[in-house]
Amino acid sequence: MLSSLLINDAGFAKQAEIILSPNFDNRPNKSNINLIVIHNISLPPGIYGGNNIIDLFTNKLNPDGHEYFKSISGLKVSSHFLIRRDGVLIQFVSCLDRAWHAGDSTWNHVNNCNDFSIGIELEGSDYDSFESKQYKCLEKLIQSIVKQYPIESIVGHSDISPSRKTDPGPYFDWKKIELYTEKLKYKR
Repeated sequence: MLSSLLINDAGFAKQAEIILSPNFDNRPNKSNINLIVIHNISLPPGIYGGNNIIDLFTNKLNPDGHEYFKSISGLKVSSHFLIRRDGVLIQFVSCLDRAWHAGDSTWNHVNNCNDFSIGIELEGSDYDSFESKQYKCLEKLIQSIVKQYPIESIVGHSDISPSRKTDPGPYFDWKKIELYTEKLKYKR
């Protein structure tokens, strides 16, 4: 378990396991990182553990590994961070770069949230509660991101893409991160 967490000037959490994704590009404005987007992911849906999420974010997902993988194996997606069920933190993209996690999205009347957001995936689904170790890691991660960047809002994927996304889902307990959201400029 992480006792503390620090994001360095290169945009990497020193305490994270780094597995670089090729699915990123330059942000249009590196000084405008002001949004955190929380997601959930499990591959196949509802199944936890294994390397399928890592394989998806690194373009190594075997389409023959599961029927569901055939429909997503060609996707080029990533996130800055993944928090596993056991609280392990993995980072795929520097916070200074644009990860491809939000897709078609809008927040506070600004489109293309990937341009100005940091994506955090929680291993989970819309149908299960998240683990206490995940919340503890998420709290430390949010705390370190807020110290490093001028974050104005923390939202769910469903807040920025309401017509197509539901995550982090009904089992995500927003009260667990209330300490951080109450100090922000814009509320979800």
